[in-house]
Amino acid sequence: IPAQLVDQLIVVDNGSTDGSPRMVRESFPEVILLANRENLGFARANNQALRQAHGRYALLLNSDTEVDAGCFRELVAFMDAHPQVGAAGALLLNPDGSLQPSCHPMLTPWREFWRLCFLEHIKHRATYDMAKWPQGKPRRVEAIKGACLLLRKEALDQVGLLDERYFMDTEEVDLCYRLQQAGWELYWVPQAQVLHYEGASSRQIPERMMLQLYQSKIQFYRKFGGEARARLFKALVWVAYLPRLAWAALRGSVSPEWAHRARVYRRLLAALPAM
Repeated sequence: IPAQLVDQLIVVDNGSTDGSPRMVRESFPEVILLANRENLGFARANNQALRQAHGRYALLLNSDTEVDAGCFRELVAFMDAHPQVGAAGALLLNPDGSLQPSCHPMLTPWREFWRLCFLEHIKHRATYDMAKWPQGKPRRVEAIKGACLLLRKEALDQVGLLDERYFMDTEEVDLCYRLQQAGWELYWVPQAQVLHYEGASSRQIPERMMLQLYQSKIQFYRKFGGEARARLFKALVWVAYLPRLAWAALRGSVSPEWAHRARVYRRLLAALPAM
């Protein structure tokens, strides 16, 4: 990474057990290492780094990414040229080079219900039809994934850091919402490209991750819409997942994979009222 682009490199190790902190200390002594004894969650861990960052910009970058210097140059150049932009995100690619969703419209209960009912195949409401976007043209968006997210420190100082009440998922959506409410613009910059390895594990429907995802979304709706909005979302999730549960239970009699899905869906519906 060109030294003129990076003032600080801060690595937050969130309770790993594979020797990563020692590797960073020995191989990258110039890096500021913040080694946590346990997993503090995405928001708390990134805030540790953001509180120490003192440049004009701060880049949130997941550990499951591959980038080159050109990505940073493009993001910084775009932000320098557009002072009204509070955050910018890169174009994310899957390991096979296919397009990965990098941004999306702001969450609403009805958009989520539309997606859960598979109606995105008819009309895009909860997602962007990014495959049709010009790949060389930045585009204003409503929410950007936190895998690679460049933030203007001036904007962060105004709206505050990530909300640490989210353990995982939706914290970057919360931040994007607050930035826009404060008058900042958000942009997707496709000239900056990042390889992101997220997709393979997310397709396995880990039970804890799914429950945490919906807990975070309900938390978001409650924060910005009150208890009525949270209850509406929970009711819509129930309506969308009940047919899924019935279908998975039916197929689960002959398929262990579908039996696992049925267990996950059943646990989600049972946990919803208390979320």
